[in-house]
Amino acid sequence: MSERLPVADRTQVRRDTTELLRTERGRVTRLVVLTLLAGAAGLVGPYLLGRIIDMVEDGTATLAAVDLMAVGVVVAACAQLVLTRYARRSTYRFGEHVLRRLREDFVGRALSLPTRVVERSGTGDLTTRASADVATVGETLRGALPDIALHTFQLVVLFGAIFWISPLLGLCVVVSIPLVVPVVRWYLRRSRQAYLAEGSTLSGALENVSATAEGGRTVEGLGIQGDRIEMTDRDVGLLYRARRGTLRLRTVLFPFAEGGFMMPSAIALLVGGVLYLNGGIALGALVTCLLYIEQAVNPMIRLTQWVEQIQRATASFARLRGMQRLPEESTTPGPVPEGDGITLVDVRYAYVPGHDVLRGIDLEIRPGERIAVVGPSGAGKTTIGRLLSGADVPGSGRVLVGGVPVGALSPGVLRERVVLVDQEHHVFTGSLRENIAIAAPDADDTRLLAALAAVDAGWVRDLPEGLDTAVGSGGVDLDPARAQQVALARVVLLDPHTVVLDEATSLLDPRTARAAERSLAAVLEGRTVIAIAHRLHTAHDADRVAVVEGGRITEIGPHDELIAAGGAYAALWASWHGTD
Repeated sequence: MSERLPVADRTQVRRDTTELLRTERGRVTRLVVLTLLAGAAGLVGPYLLGRIIDMVEDGTATLAAVDLMAVGVVVAACAQLVLTRYARRSTYRFGEHVLRRLREDFVGRALSLPTRVVERSGTGDLTTRASADVATVGETLRGALPDIALHTFQLVVLFGAIFWISPLLGLCVVVSIPLVVPVVRWYLRRSRQAYLAEGSTLSGALENVSATAEGGRTVEGLGIQGDRIEMTDRDVGLLYRARRGTLRLRTVLFPFAEGGFMMPSAIALLVGGVLYLNGGIALGALVTCLLYIEQAVNPMIRLTQWVEQIQRATASFARLRGMQRLPEESTTPGPVPEGDGITLVDVRYAYVPGHDVLRGIDLEIRPGERIAVVGPSGAGKTTIGRLLSGADVPGSGRVLVGGVPVGALSPGVLRERVVLVDQEHHVFTGSLRENIAIAAPDADDTRLLAALAAVDAGWVRDLPEGLDTAVGSGGVDLDPARAQQVALARVVLLDPHTVVLDEATSLLDPRTARAAERSLAAVLEGRTVIAIAHRLHTAHDADRVAVVEGGRITEIGPHDELIAAGGAYAALWASWHGTD
């Protein structure tokens, strides 16, 4: 069962936002100055238009004066256009820079987490945060932030200008704010949890869809298509209800807010008309104020519309920064194992509380010993391999490496001692050399080619550029068998004391797999090898065979002794060979 990654609380979100703004204060200052200048330039046109009206009304207008002010209106409009362009450019650059930092922080923290933490979180939650949440924050930084910054500063300048010309008309503008505030507060109280719930529901839906797609053959083989379809329908229903909940919030916010912001123009026109008729304000000043109010209405409406995007982005930001609450892999030196022996003492483990997969495993593995772990599917073989490699820790009992609990070993020491090679192998975009040298960055071509030869990867000689051939996306597509050989070559370069092979050659054809296993056996001579396999020829070659059934080791011993005993292993061997 996957465990959701944590979400940052409001305090941490505010703290992280403040820290981001502080570290980007140069860019923030630049965009603030440019936006203020653009807002100030926008005031010039209505002001000059009001002056022209006053001059015409007073009879003091001349053609030259009107032409000069008209030129001023055009110059001010051009200046506002240029300043707005550079203000938006500055804001976009700020947004992209912050987004890059968020991506790097997220990926860096994900890579620094213990493997078991990442795996228990499930691919859906991690993938949703790395894709959908990053995209939401990015969309806000690129789209909402420029508008919000520009409109906010415009409103500050416009309101200041209106109050300076006529405080009474300024009050007509702010009278709409008390009408909108209760609706906005109602929305804000509910929106954060609603958007967090939507993100969590999306993660769960993606998790189950990914599991169904990846295990498509298993689903078909077991005939459980109906169950998976029912689960998908349930997830879609939950996601539909979550998104309908956020939509309901928006349908309340937007109509009330937009209606409230349309009132200032009507009230100001009515009050301004009365003032003008009673000599309380000049016609030019009234027109100027009305133009300023008209300019302010659209930014207020746009800001309200962006409130929804901000809440969505805040929820996504909280999910991204929630990764910071997880502990990183310890870099402090831990205890040093004495020797290379591995011991499991009364080990129990459950993926779901109350449903043990392992039920009291006791096993002692001597240095240099080759042990094959066999048994029916679901018996717990892979779980044993994960515990031996430190990818997870037992619920109770102990897994000791050189007398030290595997969970207490530092990552560096653990990688030198034990390496797990399972059925899932990844080819990174880049050259073949880069893919293999991950395990040993200082390795020369001789070592790299020797590692490939050790796993019978003779196909390297046919590549157009040898080790420098691009593989992965955009390069040579390595089939699963070749990708598996690349992974095994990395193990050869790592040169660990103990290797746990969990069906490591399962994607190779039987003949190639047999040859690769023989080559690996020669390379790993003198090292401890725990092989988890369904191909029982691996067990035939092992020093001892451990048979796992129902989460327990029911038999253990050399191949010949177990065959002679006529127990569970003998039955497996006979079944595998097709004999009675």
